[in-house]
Amino acid sequence: MKVLSLTEPCATLIKEKKKLIETRSWKTNYRGELYIHASSTKIPKEWRENKELMNLVNDFPLNYGNIICKCELTNCIKMTPEFIKNIKNNHQEYICGIYEIGRYAWILENIEVLKEPIPTKGHLGVWNYE
Repeated sequence: MKVLSLTEPCATLIKEKKKLIETRSWKTNYRGELYIHASSTKIPKEWRENKELMNLVNDFPLNYGNIICKCELTNCIKMTPEFIKNIKNNHQEYICGIYEIGRYAWILENIEVLKEPIPTKGHLGVWNYE
């Protein structure tokens, strides 16, 4: 299975369907089933101090060190000024990512929570869990 590790609270926001776009500095040609792994990395201070972002996960436990859901990666879009302008209309999505010209928006659909989280160590990039 293909997996993407994310720093919390991003993984939990995807699991709870509050975040449907993962923003990255790099593109991928991969499309298809993708599992989301909540890395063991602590939440960056900048994110912890963003009350609006953290309020989105107040009611949910964070999932450090676990694969927690699967989804379908359906597209990878290079961000343009027009794309960023349009995404600003979805304020919740906008505050959950880093939207800058030249970055990439990974479009996630069909999110399904796993019945049981899978404890595992994460990796950089899209990786395989056997």
